[in-house]
Amino acid sequence: MTDLSHYRNIGIFAHVDAGKTTTTERILKLTGKIHKIGEVHDGAATTDFMEQEQERGITIQSAATTCFWNDHRFNIIDTPGHVDFTIEVYRSLKVLDGGIGVFCGSGGVEPQSETNWRYANDSKVARVIYINKLDRIGADFYRVVKQVKDVLAAEPLVMTLPIGREDGFVGVVDILTRKAWIWDDSGDPMKYTISDVPTDMVEDVEKWRHELIEKVVEQDDDVMEKYLEGEEPDIDTIKRLIRKGTIKLDFFPTYCGSSFKNKGVQLVLDAVVDYLPNPTEVNPQPEVDLEGHETGEFAVVDPGRPLRALAFKIMDDRYGALTFLRIYSGRIEKGTTVLNTYTGKTERIGRIVEMHANTRQEVDSCQAGDIVAVLGMKNVQTGHTLCDPDKPATLEPMVFPDPVISIAIAPKDKAGNEKMGIALGKMVQEDPSFHVGTDEDSGETILKGMGELHLDIKIDILKRTHGVEVIVGKPQVAYRETITRRVEDEYTHKKQSGGSGQFAKINYIIEPSETGTGFQFESTVTGGNVPREYWPAVEKGFKSMLDKGTMAGFPCVDFKVTLTDGGFHAVDSSSLAFEIAAKAAFRQTVPKCAPQLMEPIMKVDTFSPDANVGDVIGDLNRRRGMIKSQDAGATGVRIKSEVPLSEMFGYIGDLRTMTSGRGQFSMEFSHYSPCPKNVADAVIKEVSDRNAAK
Repeated sequence: MTDLSHYRNIGIFAHVDAGKTTTTERILKLTGKIHKIGEVHDGAATTDFMEQEQERGITIQSAATTCFWNDHRFNIIDTPGHVDFTIEVYRSLKVLDGGIGVFCGSGGVEPQSETNWRYANDSKVARVIYINKLDRIGADFYRVVKQVKDVLAAEPLVMTLPIGREDGFVGVVDILTRKAWIWDDSGDPMKYTISDVPTDMVEDVEKWRHELIEKVVEQDDDVMEKYLEGEEPDIDTIKRLIRKGTIKLDFFPTYCGSSFKNKGVQLVLDAVVDYLPNPTEVNPQPEVDLEGHETGEFAVVDPGRPLRALAFKIMDDRYGALTFLRIYSGRIEKGTTVLNTYTGKTERIGRIVEMHANTRQEVDSCQAGDIVAVLGMKNVQTGHTLCDPDKPATLEPMVFPDPVISIAIAPKDKAGNEKMGIALGKMVQEDPSFHVGTDEDSGETILKGMGELHLDIKIDILKRTHGVEVIVGKPQVAYRETITRRVEDEYTHKKQSGGSGQFAKINYIIEPSETGTGFQFESTVTGGNVPREYWPAVEKGFKSMLDKGTMAGFPCVDFKVTLTDGGFHAVDSSSLAFEIAAKAAFRQTVPKCAPQLMEPIMKVDTFSPDANVGDVIGDLNRRRGMIKSQDAGATGVRIKSEVPLSEMFGYIGDLRTMTSGRGQFSMEFSHYSPCPKNVADAVIKEVSDRNAAK
């Protein structure tokens, strides 16, 4: 029986380029998992094993690996930082017990850090903070600590202080033990000395240590009372209280270092052992029934209880589909049968493997607390629960955002059609934020994703991994349609064609509803003018029309239909007749309701050097952007704005030109907003021209 108190399931997350993958490499080296360190900029990092990751120097999909430190087993997931792949971070945080939030010493709290931090808060994941890249020009540990407070509204608990700044950064002081860790210039993480605090830092260390103790004694009334009487708690008590507060999310132990220069990572590993929870210390996952209602039961981490496992990632590789599972309770053994509560079908467990990036080690069984991959699953998708067939239950499923951008693709030759279909099927299983559909009018295959880079990578994977060459159309924006006026109307459907005919009369109100409510239906019919059994048919008729609005054929949102009255015929009325009447009523009335086109607005976070701020702001205004804030940093200015997605195509090229290659930006979906009339007219014309060309 494995001792679960020695398990740590952790994720490493941060903004793009803050040094997550480099930090993971150092952890693997220090724990003896790898012997030669691979660098991201050389395309040689262990967890960046996709060709696309190695070329672009970014992480695209989360990679899992297992290693050991001080008798503790770490299951680590290295996640992407780029906003288009946020889904990978979200689903990884969902199954982890703790995390390391990495921040860049010079960049500070960047936009994607905020999003990931918010996800971690939603999933109630305990974290330690690691401020990296302190050897960089413009790096300032104390500024980033202040940003964590101000921007993330989090409470950093400073555990180490940097010795030296920028080029002169040589090591860190452990505030708790009052010891200085100083590394030599060889780049070997094991070549360090532990000595007394440098004399010029003694006062600072005492100040921060006093602050640390004052924060942690609040976790225990008895310790606090003694402290107020002048008795300082011993180190073991302080560590116990830091652990308690960290798990409660009251504060976040904060460390500093430079992963690239191999300085400071050991203390972060010790912090994971000392302060982050083991699987039994985390709030258990709530179980829900098949309708999605909470049952009041929880999946307690215990190998002796019935099996509960969540599939959080599907990855296709040369041996077939790998299903990554986080096991919350019970055990899984090779050859056993489990139930997928989403499909209601049982699946047989083939091989169980522990992953180390893209290499693997086979095991015969695994238990609560483990993160493993299973081969041979047929119908399991991300978010599905696997459980004991005799004691079924579902874990809280994952919710994924809707895509905001689409492109049309077609295979270069007829032979590639089937191949493309199979490849896209596998890719959709792997990534729930990637959707594939078919345009009914043109028969084109439409790919939908979270951003230009997201779809760009998908096309690349199609080409390289699956060998499918495709022709790619222009990116399309996912517009929506809504209404702005309340209209009362009626419609009668009559059809006589020998034998029994069709008859349905409906009186109804169509009116706008609040943003984000989608479609609502209500019936206020009294006196049986429209029998109750036909109400669902009316709702179904209206609902079936939502996908194609009357302006330009975009999906309709945020309106309410109220059925107020109507009429029926004892012989000729049927559910079908009322459904047809509702469809025709939609076409008749929605154009009278002053329909309006809605466009997706993106939260855009742009970094610009000081000299180019005016140009960048002017360009954002030209793109119909609303500037929300400007924050001056050590090396430039961060400009937060909201800009329509349709204006953001090709932005990276323009930004690089304006800033001589030094500008950066990230964007994520914010909300839908009404389109200005000139833009709406242009979109409607473009759609009608496209339809005419077909």
